[in-house]
Amino acid sequence: MSTESSQSKACCTVPAIVSKGYEPKGEYITVDGMKTYATGPKTAKQGILIIYDIFGFFPQTLQGADILAHSDKENPYQVFMPDFFEGEPADISWYPPDNEEKGKLLGQFFQTKAAPPKTLPRVPKVVKELGESKGVEKWGVVGYCWGGKIVNLSSKEGTPFKAAAAVHPAMVAGDDAPGITIPFAMLPSKDENKEDVEKWQKGLKVPNVVEWFPDQVHGFMAARSDLENPKVKSEYERGYKLLLDFFHKHL
Repeated sequence: MSTESSQSKACCTVPAIVSKGYEPKGEYITVDGMKTYATGPKTAKQGILIIYDIFGFFPQTLQGADILAHSDKENPYQVFMPDFFEGEPADISWYPPDNEEKGKLLGQFFQTKAAPPKTLPRVPKVVKELGESKGVEKWGVVGYCWGGKIVNLSSKEGTPFKAAAAVHPAMVAGDDAPGITIPFAMLPSKDENKEDVEKWQKGLKVPNVVEWFPDQVHGFMAARSDLENPKVKSEYERGYKLLLDFFHKHL
């Protein structure tokens, strides 16, 4: 098990990060009845499923999907991001929940739209359908924030994935760790609870990497990324290089 920082060894060059007005490279398809962002070479036999944060299809998250799909020339990936909230994501103005109204709205969203039991059964269905229709033979999975919890719960015995990553994950729980059966990377921000992450990592029985981003906010690699800030932009790029290196090694 490792907590060491690891620079990207994959044959990848992350393209220049676009701070504003990003134009996605992929297209939208329908998978298990859901609008799904699809990007990457259609001949690639390796796939990465992205489980977004509660804010859905944000430009920063779509750009991240394109980075994962197109940067590793040695191991190209088809990357897919389904709209599990079916057009009704959370409003980013609710976060951070610094007043009673925002807290109430977020709480209602988690109870109705984002309760894990609603999403978990769809994950293997999506992978099966995409494997059959797109020719993907090996899968990795990445989850941001809320998606990180879904990834933790989708990495147990019988998982369709070969490797998993959770980026600034929400609801980190030590109880999730012992059942995880595949290599796992976690990239926490300054807003994740250190004790929770340490307890989770101690419970793992699989190869793992935990790389902290101690000066970045929860959401810095997805919807809450302020890419006009040079430091955030640099850490966003570093995070995606770490993910690429991890999947390069374990897929």
